[in-house]
Amino acid sequence: MSFIRVANWARSAATTTRLYSTEASAKKSNLPLYLVGASLAVAGVYGYTTLTTQEKPKKILTSALDPQNFVNLKLKRVEPYNHNTATFVFELPEGQASLLPIASCVVLKSDNFKDANGKPIARPYTPISPSDAEGELTFLIKKYENGNVSKYIHSLAPGDTLDVKGPLPKWPWKMNEFDEVGLIAGGTGITPMYQVLQHALADKDNKTKFKLLYANVSEPDILLREQLDAMKSKYPHKFDVVYVIDKPSENWKGSTGYIDVDLIKRHIAPPSLGEKVKVFVCGPPPQVAAIAGKKAGMKQGELGGILRELGYTEDQVYKF
Repeated sequence: MSFIRVANWARSAATTTRLYSTEASAKKSNLPLYLVGASLAVAGVYGYTTLTTQEKPKKILTSALDPQNFVNLKLKRVEPYNHNTATFVFELPEGQASLLPIASCVVLKSDNFKDANGKPIARPYTPISPSDAEGELTFLIKKYENGNVSKYIHSLAPGDTLDVKGPLPKWPWKMNEFDEVGLIAGGTGITPMYQVLQHALADKDNKTKFKLLYANVSEPDILLREQLDAMKSKYPHKFDVVYVIDKPSENWKGSTGYIDVDLIKRHIAPPSLGEKVKVFVCGPPPQVAAIAGKKAGMKQGELGGILRELGYTEDQVYKF
């Protein structure tokens, strides 16, 4: 019986009850029981309709990327973020997403920018769009005056194309592998941290607690602040963020200066947790060197800096 037919039947029965209400004292009627049944039937039909409407099979997506070859992608739109940073959204075919494993990045390249030897320059970037975002691949890119790649990307307009290859695997994230994860980032080094947070916090089975120390020159330089604050509000028992500003305004009430020993000791889980703690570091090379030691190209390099002084081991630290 359809929802409309059941509802009409219930209204008809109610009308009949009113017409014969004067006979109630002479003879008891079972009609109220029928009305209850009708109401339940209506509710049942509505509930079933709602349930079947909401339950949709999850769409199967395929990856638009190739780890061995560059794929040419068209720029869909550019969204200014602040004075030197913008969001670049590239178009993916219908039914496709990046499907990047967490954590990983991609390499961006164009034949239009080359080094002194005439070879195309390629640089790694971490997307900020979810791995399963259909039809789009989004990057948050800062323009550096001495960065040929970033300056070229900032010169692109919708309809222009860029070559993308990936994924380039970084740290293989496993849910609940750690009790505590410390994230230490500077500038655009926030993107791999955001990738991990976006993935892990959205998982209802996640039990890992995250603490982010994020350093920038000034308050307008803080990237993804709105999204990070939203995460903090939504997952207050699983995520917290501390912003550190080098050149604060008069109204700034947060931490100032650089990420130092005291800040790390106060906010990052201690090395005494052993294999249950992990510290991720990403930022400008001088910052990474001061906090965790220099990277050796694409390799981790020897652990050094503040984290080594505090007793962390190489197994507890990963430099993006």
